[in-house]
Amino acid sequence: MTDQDPEAVPNVCAVVVAYNRRDLLAEVLAALRTQTLRPARVVVVDNDSDDDSADVAASHPEVDVVRLTRNTGGAGGFAAGLAHALEQDPTWVWLMDDDTVPEPAALAELVRVATQAHAVVAGSRVVWTDGSEHPMNTPRENPFAPSPQREAARVAGGLDVRSTSFVSMLARTAAVRRRGLPVADYFIWNDDFEYSTRLIRGARGIHVPSSVVVHKTKAPASTDVDPGERFFHEVRNKVWLFARSRSLTPREKIVYGGSTLRRWVRTVARSNDRALLLRCLLRGLRDGVTTAPRANVRSLAGLGATTTAVERAEAARG
Repeated sequence: MTDQDPEAVPNVCAVVVAYNRRDLLAEVLAALRTQTLRPARVVVVDNDSDDDSADVAASHPEVDVVRLTRNTGGAGGFAAGLAHALEQDPTWVWLMDDDTVPEPAALAELVRVATQAHAVVAGSRVVWTDGSEHPMNTPRENPFAPSPQREAARVAGGLDVRSTSFVSMLARTAAVRRRGLPVADYFIWNDDFEYSTRLIRGARGIHVPSSVVVHKTKAPASTDVDPGERFFHEVRNKVWLFARSRSLTPREKIVYGGSTLRRWVRTVARSNDRALLLRCLLRGLRDGVTTAPRANVRSLAGLGATTTAVERAEAARG
């Protein structure tokens, strides 16, 4: 996808997870084709869409389409897409949803700043359609980073962060191979928080303001604005993360755990259906304590070539 010397161009594979948003997916793929640094390949994971999203993706010769026979959620989609991307052995993988439209220099800036800062993960500045900062994807400086590390990030043109989202996440393939794939059983919510913190732990993550993507949600709202039934996944997955994941240190779990409790109280208090959210809260706490996420080879079983790719990726981990 580039006319430049292949030896001088970073080998990047973009991974896009799609579900029933064929027009937005077409816009995302068009934006990937106009990047100043274009991905070598693009993997589109179609999560068993009811529309023709898979056919839209297949109409682009540079796209490898992964057609899943069931909806595995964002978490399963990114685990599947990363497993397929690893088989192409890129230097970097660039993850995004099908409502994430990157500006032309988005990838080039991610690679430039991440390379200069020696970061394993980099995230873009996320704006809504009117150009304002999207509250769903607001970066927060790593409160645990030493001052020299924060200063190095600023010198590189970024902000040292402890986590980032799947709304434009660049990750070094070496880190992915070492730390594994996202946990598919999270399905939705907190999958990117768990995964990015897992990749960044003991390394560096950086937010890159000069890399801009447009997150085309229906409204510029944060995730704590009346989430409805999805609040179950927020609660269960956070309990799983704090109790079972090694993405955070014990100290970090205390700090982020306190922040999570405050957020839950605020979410319920602001809701127009507190009874529903309280039921989701109790069910999420129960399932988070009494169950554990399955290994990806089990939760993504029965998906043919994708299952095989996941098995290979997990077997090669480390």
